[in-house]
Amino acid sequence: MPLRFSRISGGLLLALTGVAALPPPAAGAVEPPSVVIDSAETAPGVVRLAGRFTGAYDVTLVVGGERIERARVSDPDADDTGTWSYDLDTRDLHGDVEVYARASDARTRYGVWSRPTTLRLDNPAARAPEVAITAPADGARLSKPTPIRVDVRDHDVRTVRVRVNGGPWTRATGAAGRYTALLTPSHHGDVAASLEAEAVDARGHVSRSATRYVLLGTAEKERPVPHRQDRAMWIWEKASYNLVLNPGSRRLLETVLDPGSTIYLGVDVHAGRDVIEDARPRLRDFVAWAHRRGMRVHATVAGGTRPPYLGALPRYRDRAVREMERVLNYNLSSAPEQRFDGINVDIEPYILPWFASAKPEPQIQWLDTLRAMIARRDASGQPLLFGPAVPRWLDVSACCTAVPYGGVTRPLSEHVQDLSDYIAIMDYRDTADGSAGIIAQAAGELAYAERIGKPLSVVVGVETLDIATSGDPSSITFREEGRDALEAELAKVYTAFSASPAFAGVALHHYDSYRELPTVWGPSARWPDPPADAGPPTGVASPPTATAFEHATVDLAYGRAGDDTEVAFYEVHRSARAGFTPGADTLAGRARGLTHTDTGLLPGTAYHYRVVPVDVAGNRGPASAPVTVTTGGTGLRPAVVESMAVTLENGVARVRLRVVDQETGEPVAATVRGRFTFSAGRYVTVTADAGGWATATSETLKQATGETGFAVHRLTAPDRYWAGAYDRDRDVTASW
Repeated sequence: MPLRFSRISGGLLLALTGVAALPPPAAGAVEPPSVVIDSAETAPGVVRLAGRFTGAYDVTLVVGGERIERARVSDPDADDTGTWSYDLDTRDLHGDVEVYARASDARTRYGVWSRPTTLRLDNPAARAPEVAITAPADGARLSKPTPIRVDVRDHDVRTVRVRVNGGPWTRATGAAGRYTALLTPSHHGDVAASLEAEAVDARGHVSRSATRYVLLGTAEKERPVPHRQDRAMWIWEKASYNLVLNPGSRRLLETVLDPGSTIYLGVDVHAGRDVIEDARPRLRDFVAWAHRRGMRVHATVAGGTRPPYLGALPRYRDRAVREMERVLNYNLSSAPEQRFDGINVDIEPYILPWFASAKPEPQIQWLDTLRAMIARRDASGQPLLFGPAVPRWLDVSACCTAVPYGGVTRPLSEHVQDLSDYIAIMDYRDTADGSAGIIAQAAGELAYAERIGKPLSVVVGVETLDIATSGDPSSITFREEGRDALEAELAKVYTAFSASPAFAGVALHHYDSYRELPTVWGPSARWPDPPADAGPPTGVASPPTATAFEHATVDLAYGRAGDDTEVAFYEVHRSARAGFTPGADTLAGRARGLTHTDTGLLPGTAYHYRVVPVDVAGNRGPASAPVTVTTGGTGLRPAVVESMAVTLENGVARVRLRVVDQETGEPVAATVRGRFTFSAGRYVTVTADAGGWATATSETLKQATGETGFAVHRLTAPDRYWAGAYDRDRDVTASW
């Protein structure tokens, strides 16, 4: 691997290692889908990373396991082969920063990864203090006043503080990297306690220590007790933050989850807010509210990285452990009725492209990460159930059937079950019966749990999400079939597993998609009635900001709106006219969360945006103040879908569409990729002919009643780009 050093102004020294520069393919050879980091060039405060991709699209950079950034791509031939570049601002980075390039496989839409590159940055201005508690020891029992000793590595520390069980920060005294603060157990009672330290340097950098757990007075550790988790439901941050920060949202949740259900609550940082750390009183209020209704609440965490599955790797394991500690420390700071009942772990490292080929190392690394997280739970003395989400094939796939760990070789699923209190199987199939059905795919895990004597330890998860652009909707999700079919198949699951002491219930993925799922698509579709709501939402808490990414994309962010029930979505309105009034003709999209990416725009154009919150009853709040942004330039010409029609013929849906030049209306020969919607889901790739026309058919439509449309996913043509914001007939459907 090459090793290069470059001096960058401002005191930054960078060493670049591990750049995966590969030779060009032999003449006539067909490269498999790939993305490669070829080189890096340095400039003041910036490293320009560059590379190429083959059989892929949508290149992004994973930087330090902390953020994901879009790269600028060049593919003028529209053949999914080209080059990419990204300017990484290094002014806030220090130390070893690992960078991956990722892309989407043009055929499968799944991920393609490069080899990693490590940037070794010596940037004193970005260096944060290193802080660690050195005493008392983890697990110590304390009954008399005891010093908390803190070591800090930084030449210019201004403040060192400690806190016990999330209480007020207390200043530690000392100098030259060694500090102490006195812990008096009698001030806290007979409790298990978390000890945290924090250091702030002259540059304003704040660092936290890993947590030490101790027992004060006569406190004893508690052990988790299994409980039934039917129905469990994953609620991710776009919705979970509403439940915590907007109490009215809980009225909507009650229409979906019955008393006795279990909530897998997403608690990752979202839109710059951290409910565990800076909204702790509101989180306590929500958990206590759920408990009063007989519900259980498990905090759902990942690996402390972005993307989450990097948390299984040894170099990022401390981040996964810190995610565990965040939940433990919240619990120790809260009253019993405000505490989580469990922790649901969603790392999913099998998404890493080398998970199968590098066996058994990635499998062992994942198990080591789970073990490290569980060890922190045990050290804290907290009785939280620990349950990873696992795929249905973990006991039968070649990557996982014979994994050595702890002196024995067995399926990876069994190792995970040995370590954990429960597993939530992502048993994503849309039929209960058959060799590939929900029942058969969970039977092995249930049998093993019974064999090792773990009651209520297997949760069977099913999918309701619309996944047609990243998987096979005809077999994975109930999105096409609807809620009636879902309940009919789940009834078979309950019958099959009712006698198993290991069966803990069914989990649904996930709250938002389940709420959107009708009984069946088509004229007879029905949805659950939302709570009565006569009042409109408030306006957004902060006006939108807008940033143009190249010539066709604008990223928007805005503050949260409130409502007496739930803000269902935010309408994003766009106009080329300043001072416009939002209406049906300006609607650019709907966003569930607090960000939106508007794509398919025209180059060199000033766009004005306003955001309107809409609640679940359809009440519209006030429009935000406008924001204006101008897109960049490009040498590519915009192409659009001029017309589209969906018809029903001989038991299938047929789409016919026409691609034209956006400016001249002349036909464009293009490749169109997209999928059928609602009752169908087939993903197709078709070619628009010289007249711009393309036609595709769906899979056989199985339902007696239904509705389907067509959604374009990608449109490519040489020297052109898809200006999808100007497409026509995007919402046409056919019903039967």
